[in-house]
Amino acid sequence: MDADSRPLRIALLIDADNAPADLIDEILTELSTLGVINVRRAYGNWTKHGLNGWQERLLEFAIRPMQQFDYSKRKNASDMAMTVDAMELLYTERPDAFGIVSSDADFTPLVMHLRAKGAAVYGFGMAQTPRPFVNACSRFLYLEALAEARADAQPDAQADTAGVPIAAVAALMDEPAAPRPESPAAPAPAPAPRRIRVPTAQLRQDTALMNLLRDAAIAMQDESGWAKVGAVGTQIGNKVSFDPRNYGYATLSKLLAATGAFEFRDEGTSRVSVRDKRPAAAKPR
Repeated sequence: MDADSRPLRIALLIDADNAPADLIDEILTELSTLGVINVRRAYGNWTKHGLNGWQERLLEFAIRPMQQFDYSKRKNASDMAMTVDAMELLYTERPDAFGIVSSDADFTPLVMHLRAKGAAVYGFGMAQTPRPFVNACSRFLYLEALAEARADAQPDAQADTAGVPIAAVAALMDEPAAPRPESPAAPAPAPAPRRIRVPTAQLRQDTALMNLLRDAAIAMQDESGWAKVGAVGTQIGNKVSFDPRNYGYATLSKLLAATGAFEFRDEGTSRVSVRDKRPAAAKPR
């Protein structure tokens, strides 16, 4: 099998101090659509009670725990250990891509170096992950979006079964979280999970997003002004870290349709194309 036909070899490195164990199944599912996850490691001080929830997941998914004691109080050393191992893997095992699970912006320089050396980097973190880390990745997916996808697949599940606090999901929407009822005698059911699908009006107000989508469509358009959605997605991915699921839409086509800014052609086929609805005079030259 030649290099072009073999699946990507992926090294998954997890900052267990900054990642929920509940969503590791979804993370592995996402990465497995891209290639084979040959290396699976989770870093943390496993003597801490706070990491007990990881034990069953490590065994279930054959993830190797990497012990890292804290060298100073109130400061874990897992991020440095992950960085050292990532660099060693880069120059010895030479994986095609890395999966980095963390919400810590300290990994930004590492991600930039890995990409500069030709490795793709797929990041996973919470909504509060600093933008420099998000932007440095080849693609970054918010864990709230993965939790939402699981909630959609299990409509009867309660909010907390997704493993993500309602407040965190609400933060992605800039909406207040519903208060939890307090009743020691008979606790009320947890409220339904907040939806993180961004509505059309909010999408249209996001100037950076609309410019990104429109610029990509214009860059990939043919002589008649139509651009294949697949080509638009590739152009965007080459430019910035982007995933339509972070806006609550399963595919780029659905996100483009939700903006209401594009015409569609050949919908439901692999040739689906879009065209900016604005008059030619209003489009940048």
